Amino acid sequence: CALPIFVTTFSQKLAKEGKAAAYRLANNVNTLLFIVLTAIVGVGILEADLLVHFFSPGFAAVPGKAELTIELTRILFPFILFLSLAAVYMGLLNSLHHFGLPAFASAVFNFVSISLGLLVAWWLDPHFGPNSVYGFSFGVLVGGLAQWLVMVPRAVSLGYHARWRVDLKDPGLKQVLRLLGPASIGAAAIQINVLVNGYFASYLENGSVTCLNNAFRLIQLPIGLFGVAVATVTLPHLARHAALEDKEALHDRLLVGVRQTLFLTLPAAIGLFILAEPVIASIYQYGRFTAVDTARTALALKGYALGLVSYSCIKVVGPAFAAIDKPGIPLRVSLTGIFLNAGMNYLLIRVFNLGILGLTLSVATTATLNILQLAWASQRHVGTFLRPDFLQALLRIGLSCVVLVGALKVGSWLIQPLGAPVPVRLAGTLALCTLGAAAYFLAATLLGLPDVRMLLRRGSR
Repeated sequence: CALPIFVTTFSQKLAKEGKAAAYRLANNVNTLLFIVLTAIVGVGILEADLLVHFFSPGFAAVPGKAELTIELTRILFPFILFLSLAAVYMGLLNSLHHFGLPAFASAVFNFVSISLGLLVAWWLDPHFGPNSVYGFSFGVLVGGLAQWLVMVPRAVSLGYHARWRVDLKDPGLKQVLRLLGPASIGAAAIQINVLVNGYFASYLENGSVTCLNNAFRLIQLPIGLFGVAVATVTLPHLARHAALEDKEALHDRLLVGVRQTLFLTLPAAIGLFILAEPVIASIYQYGRFTAVDTARTALALKGYALGLVSYSCIKVVGPAFAAIDKPGIPLRVSLTGIFLNAGMNYLLIRVFNLGILGLTLSVATTATLNILQLAWASQRHVGTFLRPDFLQALLRIGLSCVVLVGALKVGSWLIQPLGAPVPVRLAGTLALCTLGAAAYFLAATLLGLPDVRMLLRRGSR
């Protein structure tokens, strides 16, 4: 939650006072984060049993499940500190318009956590039995550390040198702390929704939590590739325009960010919804993961896919209110979402017995209502979304998606990877994904969407 706030304040200080003042702010934030999060990590490790029993009470019904979760929680709690320090360096580099390495840092996390996790898991248990999970937890922890450290040399090359600094009178730090309160509560609202979902999921049939996690992990891919990526590039521009009081440029840049997000995430959501079963089967259906598990996970993925576009747009629109010093608006929207999500979970699971689908539908509905509220508020504080050029772009994106749906329907009739041997299943799923992407981008090119040229230009660079 600190990343958009830090980027906003750092970019504004950079625009008004220069690098030296901005770097002093970064040292202030780094020091304060280290002190506070070290204390939080210590408390979390000591009270892990209380946290697990409070947030996942259903685990106690399975012998050993709650005890294992407590041990893994204690191992992974320092990850919070590493991830937060990495966020400061990521924000610093993004504000200086260095986007490649921060994006690569996430890949470093994945590589280290998977490769080291596999190695340690094999060392603990060559047959990858129950004890191997400790190895994967250790891999994730070291991966978080690597994600932070890989960005340090680039920051040093740009003139930033980490120093222990505590200056509570720094106006920049005061602004960060003032904005961080609403942002933290808003981020906590998201985590509360996740915990509430986990609470209800812990009472569903065995394996439901795993199916939900697998589907959620997959839906995070387009959110991270497209939604977060566009938000990362957009936020420094919004902060700079806000600092210079250029409202027209701020409005234009926000519309461009939302348009790019829609252009990239709407076809991704449609593709994941239509191809949920073959995609899940190609990724997960091996070993003890059966066709029944594929069907359950695909159902969860379809529910999540309905909220993919909304959740991605929140990543772009939400931080814009911090840039214009209106953090209370996304805060109120997030708090509303907590009660809505909890109420829908109870209704869809306890009353209508929709199981996994009910949980994902509540997430999608909450995200959609949240972005509608943010869009309504932006009409007043930033500018209207009903500009002719923006609406024309939406129409072209919609028409391109119609072509995408048609291509996938025809392709699914000709290519049926489910139930086929693994090589055929993988090849068929890849062919369907390629067909859909080609149809969409071809239609977008013929319709003259500027985002296609933008992608080609950035890809060539």
